[in-house]
Amino acid sequence: MNQNYQRMLEELIRYNRDAKIVPSLVLHSCCAPCSSYCLEYLSSCFHITLFYYNPNIYPKEEYEKRVREQERFIGELPVKNPVSFFAGEYDTDRFYQTVKGLENQREGAERCRLCYKLRLSETAKFAAGRKADYFTTTLSISPHKNARALNEIGEAIGNEYGVSWLFSDFKKKDGFKRSTELSNQYGMYRQDYCGCIFSMRN
Repeated sequence: MNQNYQRMLEELIRYNRDAKIVPSLVLHSCCAPCSSYCLEYLSSCFHITLFYYNPNIYPKEEYEKRVREQERFIGELPVKNPVSFFAGEYDTDRFYQTVKGLENQREGAERCRLCYKLRLSETAKFAAGRKADYFTTTLSISPHKNARALNEIGEAIGNEYGVSWLFSDFKKKDGFKRSTELSNQYGMYRQDYCGCIFSMRN
């Protein structure tokens, strides 16, 4: 059954605003451009910790460049509620072990799902450790990412770690378009591949 994840998010935000609740959210981000609209949209109604955990990114110089750009954007974006930043471990061996045997798959297939699961599991673990109310990811902002798969994986992982998954599909309501506008406005570095060596080759 198809779910309208954007409507689910809007209903939760409306409920919290009516109840004058500002929950805590751990937001996994893959890069500053993808986080741009998500932070602009969510920072008025959540206390956000942006969690940068992306051991899939290749090469190391690209990873470090994305981290710097992410931190810069957070420092420059005007927000109602402050956004904090935490970078997870750049444990590339864990990523390669996770996707071993699937190196030649097309983008969006099982290799990508396992990569989502790896990053979201670490995000949930981090969120549970901070006793956050919710966790989610910026990944659904991309037109190339399957929001249904991301939300199903996130919900299952949230149940495993005891932290609520924030349903979302950030590309909806012109979210992706707004992310490109913000990227231009802030002069962001926009990479031309998802992040891993396999997407670079493609």
